[in-house]
Amino acid sequence: MQTARQKQAKDSEAVVIGWRERVSLPRLGVGTFFAKIDTGARSAALHATNIERDDHHVNFVLPLPRRNHHCRLPLKGMKRVKSSNGQIETRAVVETEVKIGKIILRIDVTLTDRTDMGVAMLLGRSSIGAAFLVHPIKTNLLSRKKRKTP
Repeated sequence: MQTARQKQAKDSEAVVIGWRERVSLPRLGVGTFFAKIDTGARSAALHATNIERDDHHVNFVLPLPRRNHHCRLPLKGMKRVKSSNGQIETRAVVETEVKIGKIILRIDVTLTDRTDMGVAMLLGRSSIGAAFLVHPIKTNLLSRKKRKTP
């Protein structure tokens, strides 16, 4: 696997992705799910419940369709985030890897309850960096399922 920076240096062109892509979180052992790529958002947010932190770690639950996935990651810090509805929330920040297509990014993610948001993860512009260009209409450009040819 290559990181986005390695891919960009190698190809010298940004990869085009859709405004919604299937992603996975390999470090957490979480398979594919949909994430919204939002260039209007600065950071990344992941849907989590039962968020409990101590001085050095965060325990949380990722509600998946068939089960709840319990996670524990080192706490990278706390961040004040202004949501799309204008509310300010202080969120735990963790570092993890997100896989989009064949590209793996190491990103900072804030944990928050995104129950009413439609997708479990939002990837903002600081998460995707200059490695990607986002197509505003198309979806699943890197994560399209291959069609079987007859």
